This record gives sequence, structure tokens and C-alpha cells, in this order.
Amino acid sequence: MLKKLLIAVPALALYATAPSGFNEWTAGDLNAKATQLKGTMKDGLGNETVANWGTHQLVVIHREKSGQSEFHEKQADVIVVRSGTGTILIGGKVVGGKTTAPGEIRGEAIEGGEAHELKEGTIMHVPPRTAHQVILKSGQTIDYVAIKADAP
Repeated sequence: MLKKLLIAVPALALYATAPSGFNEWTAGDLNAKATQLKGTMKDGLGNETVANWGTHQLVVIHREKSGQSEFHEKQADVIVVRSGTGTILIGGKVVGGKTTAPGEIRGEAIEGGEAHELKEGTIMHVPPRTAHQVILKSGQTIDYVAIKADAP
């Protein structure tokens, strides 16, 4: 019995501390961040990049209005809806697009996109070079996280 204990204790020590680069966000952490973002909104949007690991980032987002159309040349978005409802237009063409950063285009709308419902628990992958836009009807709000990952 003592031999098993002597083997088990050092094995547990390997897992006693999280590895470098490990991060964790609980539902409570994300709820607190969403509440904070409500106080910093501009044009119906509050967002903050809460982690940047070089090739991928975590962005917490609170919306009370429709967003601009977006097109990321070199990044995919994985969207996880935490609460609220809305619609996302996927595909088509960005209308009135302007380059806002290298590889990033924002516009007024999307022409020819396909509508998909956003609701609590929805998870979507938006590939690079795909126009997309979150649309909210009057009175709708939505909280979600986006994991932005660099494309190969």
C-alpha cells in the first residue's frame, strides 16, 4: 500500500499546477465581462479581446444592435452564443466594404448571404474569406464569445 502511495503522490504533483499558457473562464467570469461591456458600448456593441495566444484569440461580445458586415482574409471565427437571440448572415458579398486593418474588411450589409438563427448554445464556424454579419431585430440582445483563429 505504501508503495502505491509513494508512486501516486509524485504523479499528482505533475498535475498540481496548470501549464504555461493555460487559461480558464467560467460562466460567471463571462457574465461579469458581458455586464462590464454593457457600460462601454459604442453603436450597440461592447467587445473585448480577453486572451491572445498568438495564432488565436478569445473575444467576449455583447450586442444590442446589428453589427457591420465582416470579411476576414486570414482568420476563422468560432462563435459560441451564451445568451440572447439574433440572426447571422453567412456568405455573399460585403456591401460598401472598407479595409479597417490588414486582411480585415467591414461594410454596411451583405448581399446574397444565407440567414442562420443564433440562440443560446449555438456554435458556428465561419471560415476565412467568408462574409458574415450579426443582425438583431429591435429589442434583441445577444452575448457570445468568438474564438478567432489564424488560417494556415
